[in-house]
Amino acid sequence: MKYSHLGHSNLEVSRVCLGSMTWGVQNNQHDADEQINYALAQGVNFIDTAEMYAVPPSPETYGKTEEIIGDWLRRHPEKRQDMVIATKIAGSGLAWIRGGAPITAEAIVAAVDASLKRLHTDYIDVYQLHWPNRTSPHFSKHWPGMITFSDVSTEQHKTEMLEILGALKQCMDAGKIRHWGLSNDTPWGINTYLQLAHQHQLPRPVSIQNEFNLLHAKDWPYIIENCVHEDIAYLPWSPLAGGALSGKYLGGARPEGSRWTLIQRNGLFRDTQFAQEATAAYVEIAKEHNITASQLALAWCDQVDGVTSTIIGATTMTQLKENIKACDLTLPPEALAEIDTVLKAYPLPY
Repeated sequence: MKYSHLGHSNLEVSRVCLGSMTWGVQNNQHDADEQINYALAQGVNFIDTAEMYAVPPSPETYGKTEEIIGDWLRRHPEKRQDMVIATKIAGSGLAWIRGGAPITAEAIVAAVDASLKRLHTDYIDVYQLHWPNRTSPHFSKHWPGMITFSDVSTEQHKTEMLEILGALKQCMDAGKIRHWGLSNDTPWGINTYLQLAHQHQLPRPVSIQNEFNLLHAKDWPYIIENCVHEDIAYLPWSPLAGGALSGKYLGGARPEGSRWTLIQRNGLFRDTQFAQEATAAYVEIAKEHNITASQLALAWCDQVDGVTSTIIGATTMTQLKENIKACDLTLPPEALAEIDTVLKAYPLPY
């Protein structure tokens, strides 16, 4: 297993981060235990979760994934010091989480305490804002006309962001969190937090996790360049585009028990004609080089300059083993050239 510095922190994290959002719907406690134990045995020391999980999000599954991880930690307390655990506070829009209200200082303090209780731990290594209070161009809202920026009150959001920073510092001073990070944010979000942190002597973000994969590479180069020069870890989520890049959904297929058989918008906006065509091309490249399509996509993600650790998810042990093995692969120059050709033909297929 390879490791990287987590931004400007002193944490060393595995290049593979174990995602957990299926735990509590598609996977049970036994499945999660098996995945955690195997991942740790392979050198993975980084686990990512969120108060909102499992997915699809619902009032019934809220907090369930943290509880599953907490159950494992309760039984393996000696392992905690060797692990980097990241979780997230949900933003606005979900009525069963703080009435759907935006992130506030008060919400952060309460949410951190609740996550610590569910996780059965005294501290969280990286506490992340799952999405910003303002509408950001993520979750398929990145096309012109989907959202507007000029009607956002810059000063209002700066005021909210400063309050958020104060609450994060309060939690850090109390030893409840070690570092904090962003998720589903933009260069403006990153740089505004950096400005405010500098002006008010408050903690800087250590990381950001955004969707990034062969079908959705919009963060290259602008956000990733920003991260490299500001020493902020870039953590791709959905490196397989919700499973699409495995090729299993080609031609409209919906394997039993797969994520796209659930009521989940992510499958809908990713399932376009261009995405199908690009995926079919990547599947052929993978066959040519005797690896799976998933491994091609994950190995490509791992080699992108500026990527710190790639968040993988799996519902079966076979998938998990396949995905972790991808981190050991080095794609040959000819494979990278073939991938570039497809990327240029389909730069943003969804």
